[in-house]
Amino acid sequence: MKCIIVDDEATARAITKQLCKKIEELNIAEEFDNAIDAIKYLNSNTVDLIFLDIHMPTFSGFDFIQTLKNPPLVILTTSDKNFALDAFEYDCVVDYLVKPITPVRFAKAVARIKERGVVSKPEEIAPVNPEENSTVGNDLYVNIDRRLVKINVPDICVIEAKGDYIKIKAEDKNYVVHSTLKKIEEKLPTHLFLKVHRSYIINTTKIVDIEDNSVLIKQDVIPVSRANRKELMQRLNLL
Repeated sequence: MKCIIVDDEATARAITKQLCKKIEELNIAEEFDNAIDAIKYLNSNTVDLIFLDIHMPTFSGFDFIQTLKNPPLVILTTSDKNFALDAFEYDCVVDYLVKPITPVRFAKAVARIKERGVVSKPEEIAPVNPEENSTVGNDLYVNIDRRLVKINVPDICVIEAKGDYIKIKAEDKNYVVHSTLKKIEEKLPTHLFLKVHRSYIINTTKIVDIEDNSVLIKQDVIPVSRANRKELMQRLNLL
């Protein structure tokens, strides 16, 4: 896995480099003390992962990410705990490490990349959106508060789009995830789920009642668009 380190502190770069050497899959290609030089390097080179400091003179880590058209995966390294929520607004951010970084915490951050389905070859990484969810069998894993939380797919009742977030309503709990309806729709089994409205996906097995252009699922009345009503009716086992 080809990596670069971007941090204005020489000591911090040295520590990150030592931590990387302990993990066989990581190969540090370059290190930079400012974001501008890193951007110039990335204009002609590709990498799989960036260890990126947030607070740097003139050009912050967030400025750096916004400058990149197709940023690789990023693990943020910082002394400031206050930007964790802001960090995960960026799809490329995998983890948020607060200095001083321990070897155990560092290894856990790298492991999260593997958990997201990264190719196991030491020098390669599959292009992956870290805020996307992955499914294995009946399990859906979602990134919530820097943790991968498992949801049993058949237990999902309704998924609702809310701006840049989606709300997943399951049998026993609700989850709010930074993602889009389109991304999660691609990962759901089509025999169970159907997009019935631009803002809603439903589990058709959870329907309690249908009236006019809406369905009742548990206590929620979900609108059904005219364009999706025909497919919904075709799915139902009508008497």
